[in-house]
Amino acid sequence: MANNHEQFIAFNDVITVTDTQKETLKKNRETIREKIRKYYKDNYPDDVQPKFNMQGSYAMHTILNPIRDTDGTGAYDLDDGVYFLSDDEADRLSVDEYHKRIYEAIEGHTKTGQEDNDPCVTVLYADGHHVDLPIYFKSETGDDHPKLAHKKDGWIDTDPKEFYKWFNGKEEHPQLRRLVRYLKAWCENVRFEKNKKMPTGCILTMLAERHYEADDRDDVAMQKLLTAIYDELSGDDGFHCLRPTFPKGEDLFLPYSEKRKNDFLSELKAFKKDAELAIKKTNPHDSCVKWQMHFGDRFSCSSAKDVDEDATHQAFSGTIRDNSQYARR
Repeated sequence: MANNHEQFIAFNDVITVTDTQKETLKKNRETIREKIRKYYKDNYPDDVQPKFNMQGSYAMHTILNPIRDTDGTGAYDLDDGVYFLSDDEADRLSVDEYHKRIYEAIEGHTKTGQEDNDPCVTVLYADGHHVDLPIYFKSETGDDHPKLAHKKDGWIDTDPKEFYKWFNGKEEHPQLRRLVRYLKAWCENVRFEKNKKMPTGCILTMLAERHYEADDRDDVAMQKLLTAIYDELSGDDGFHCLRPTFPKGEDLFLPYSEKRKNDFLSELKAFKKDAELAIKKTNPHDSCVKWQMHFGDRFSCSSAKDVDEDATHQAFSGTIRDNSQYARR
């Protein structure tokens, strides 16, 4: 059985954000926070002042170094929640007012500009990364969950802090975090190469945690994960992804169109099949190429040996030889 664990570990290094990128994100985050604080102090000193809480893949240590576009840019990002805390419901402004204020607070911060999207305000940077600023209102002393200011759907019950605490609270599994990155990198490659919509990082994280089975080798663990996810989602009434945290039981696949569901299942089935073939092969380079078909060129096969490992093992163990003279004795 060919072993591509070494290639997976090298791939993880490629798709994990660098320390320099992390520092850039942290620096940009702090600068944005200060701009928003100053904007509120200068313009709305008597209103509830904003507080902040980092969330998303950065907080869960699964943030991805993206595929670079032809111009060298790539969309790695950071989610930084903007929270307004008060026990007085009268202090809660409208969704549009919160979006307007946060947009004004960061307007002109970068030459690339900003966007006011339905779930958040986004600050864009020239190198392709961005900082998303979702806005929440929550009781200051109560144990209720925050509500997200969504321009299209109004106030949405959610709790991103609970979600990343749930994931980070698991027994430490570096391999699980690597598998999440592998899934996200695969979906990114599909979007990049085939222009297909794939599941969000949140969904991939849930699916990975639900079906993760530890193994000494990442290639074997990945094959097992792909098979387990496909077997569940392709079963009768199996295409669901139920949130394990508040709002618990929410099906994140519910808004997906039939086309998006079928596209994902089709890509997952093809990947699962090639992963199974890759594990069964005895030539590491041939096996690596199977993985590379789905991960893209960033999954390098240059270090994979182009030899039949089973034959080599047998030759060195002395099992391939003429034993007839010993049989006659």
